[in-house]
Amino acid sequence: MADARIPRALTIAGSDSGGGAGIQADLKTFTALGVYGMSAVTSITAQNTTGVARIHDLPPTLVAEQIKAVATDLGLDAAKTGMLSNVPIIEAVAEAIAAHGIAKLVVDPVMIAKGGAPLLNPSALEAMKQCIVSIALVVTPNIPETIALSGMTIENRADLQEAAARIYETGPRYVLIKGGHFEAVDVTDYLYDGVRLHEFTAPRIDTKNTHGTGCTYSAAIAAYLAKGDDVPTAVRKAKEYLTHAIRRSFDLGAGHGPLNHFWNLGNTPCA
Repeated sequence: MADARIPRALTIAGSDSGGGAGIQADLKTFTALGVYGMSAVTSITAQNTTGVARIHDLPPTLVAEQIKAVATDLGLDAAKTGMLSNVPIIEAVAEAIAAHGIAKLVVDPVMIAKGGAPLLNPSALEAMKQCIVSIALVVTPNIPETIALSGMTIENRADLQEAAARIYETGPRYVLIKGGHFEAVDVTDYLYDGVRLHEFTAPRIDTKNTHGTGCTYSAAIAAYLAKGDDVPTAVRKAKEYLTHAIRRSFDLGAGHGPLNHFWNLGNTPCA
């Protein structure tokens, strides 16, 4: 039997061969935050800091079997989704989440890689909205993803709240819109709970090494939820963790370098 005292979290996402995003970033984040991490791989990518060279999607039945294997044996306190590239995988994941009663679900609606490669088939957007976003405890879109999910343009705070409300109406209990794409001195994220927007602000870090920020952020939220925090607290703590991981990121590769997921452990070169 698994030790119930150990917080456990599952990432359902793609594999990044460069180690900066996807399940690799998620598992690093879980470990750094004291949570036992498990994974269900949805796709295998050949990628590095400059971009994605190739994607191979795994059979939906295998994705579902991975979720079943860990949920029925090790158990889990929270889960997050990342890259779900096509309709059959999305449907398989949704069915597995329902079958195993996964309530604390963080959905990172991954659509485009940092280098610009599409990670979600355009034909799968509606399935993403109806099958996965609708059952999320928290959904974490960036601005382009918010525009895609809400079907509206965003130019100001009023637009943000309207977009958040539209996404909220599809089913998730919280909508966290990440404001990193806005050009501003600080980066403000907006958490909508169905009534109002809660703001979480941190200074913008002047670095190109931001590969895997979305994955890391959503994984950190899932980790704190697994440890028992409520959603606003989990978002606040996750934002603080992410900001430091960006500030102490690694200047590796020719493109967008990876974050320093273990900055808080004091045993990495950049810590």
